[in-house]
Amino acid sequence: MAEKRTYPNKKTSPKVDLEVGKMPPQALEIEEAVLGALMLEKDAFTAVGEILKPECFYKDTHQKIYSAIQTLNAKDRPVDMLTVTEELRSMSMLEEVGGAFFITQLTGRIASAANIEYHARIIWQKYLQREVIRISSELQTKAYDDAIDVDDLLDESESSFFKLSQGNMKKGVTQINPVIDEAIEMIKIASQREDGMSGVPSGFHELDRITSGWQKTDMIVIAARPAMGKTAFVLSMARNMALDFNQAVAVFSLEMGNVQLVNRLIVSETELPAEKIKKGNLASYEWEQLDHKIQNLIDAPIYVDDSPGLSIFELRAKARRLKKEHDIQVIIIDYLQLMNANGMNAGSRQEEVSMISRSLKGLAKELNIPIIALSQLNRGVEGRAGAEGKRPQLSDLRESGAIEQDADMVCFIHRPEYYRITEDEQGNSLIGMGEIIVAKHRNGATGDVRLRFRGELARFENPDTGVFGSDLGVDAGGQSVTYGSKMNEPTGNDGFSGVPGGYSSDISEFPQNPADRDMPF
Repeated sequence: MAEKRTYPNKKTSPKVDLEVGKMPPQALEIEEAVLGALMLEKDAFTAVGEILKPECFYKDTHQKIYSAIQTLNAKDRPVDMLTVTEELRSMSMLEEVGGAFFITQLTGRIASAANIEYHARIIWQKYLQREVIRISSELQTKAYDDAIDVDDLLDESESSFFKLSQGNMKKGVTQINPVIDEAIEMIKIASQREDGMSGVPSGFHELDRITSGWQKTDMIVIAARPAMGKTAFVLSMARNMALDFNQAVAVFSLEMGNVQLVNRLIVSETELPAEKIKKGNLASYEWEQLDHKIQNLIDAPIYVDDSPGLSIFELRAKARRLKKEHDIQVIIIDYLQLMNANGMNAGSRQEEVSMISRSLKGLAKELNIPIIALSQLNRGVEGRAGAEGKRPQLSDLRESGAIEQDADMVCFIHRPEYYRITEDEQGNSLIGMGEIIVAKHRNGATGDVRLRFRGELARFENPDTGVFGSDLGVDAGGQSVTYGSKMNEPTGNDGFSGVPGGYSSDISEFPQNPADRDMPF
């Protein structure tokens, strides 16, 4: 009798190693479709520029082609089959990617760029999956190494995945209010410009007289040393532009979060102390004042974006979309030195700042709007003696002379009081005053403009505005009278005096001694 044969049970068969034969996550056909769409429609890059970077593509050939497309976009050159081929040839990479024939094939595999953003997000997801695998593999290898401290390993693990998750959190633009119909907007703008303004008014009378408003295609640099009030100045302007002149404003804040920016606007608009706003320690009448005055901001056409480490490519993509969807008239960047030029192969920080500066000027021309960029000054101001020595100069611009070269206008913010200078040469008080020094004006005059700085409200005002936000004047009989200002609501039927500390609208009741006022001066 033949011996009975036995066969291995499937449940007890040797376990197959799951790591063998696996391919990294990828979507080659979608990568080809995206590259083809980018060369097919000129505006396609706007939809994917803030999503994809060259390393997101799995295939090395595709990375090089996308890098060429990115470079062309940075140079403001058209992107199509011929220009990409020439760019790859100039980079000595054309043969590496398969020649001109391969580029031609890419454009022939897709009919339109209708779904390019959806396809780009698939490529991004595959890239994230590969990054998770890479990081996990590296951590696994290090976990077997007894020489590596376990606390360091845990710290590295947490840091690596945190950076990856932060990269995945693409911050979008937060809308404060719906966009007003374009036709009505243009009618309102036209009605506001009987004063000869040819650009976007800042709301500061003397500054607007020098500039005739911020002009289209101009890059304006506003520079100052820390604690001079750069953010307070541009937020005051953004408020004036949006509420008083119905101009849509985009604020890109690389230093402060959206909530911090909005809190500053709330303090400025409601005239409630910042500490009370921060702690929520408000009396019942202050809650009513907050609710009443905040209505102005709710309706303001202001768009804020607090994406950290914003690159020039991301800014361009977001700005184009904002212009197309919301017809923004001004872009404010706080501040220039916190931006980066990823993908532009800068050899040094000075070169990187130069590239950013040139790109901002190019973007202003492309969108036909003014771009206002804040900038830091170097420590040269601190080392100079005397009142005149503390005034900023063009040579004080930090990190790159290209900022001065590319800018159509350079303005400095100077507060003499910060350096304990309380009087000017004529003996006029400088307490609570700030100067806007127009040091460079490519298409107009230069000069100095004095503004009132109210530190407790984090805002700047016209110098003829009283401490309560009212323009002081004189009637026919020589008596002082007040007129409602654009920065603050007039004290009429709203039931609020708007005065810090609860003083009435009678200026005689306001403490004349600065030490008795609830102000930083």
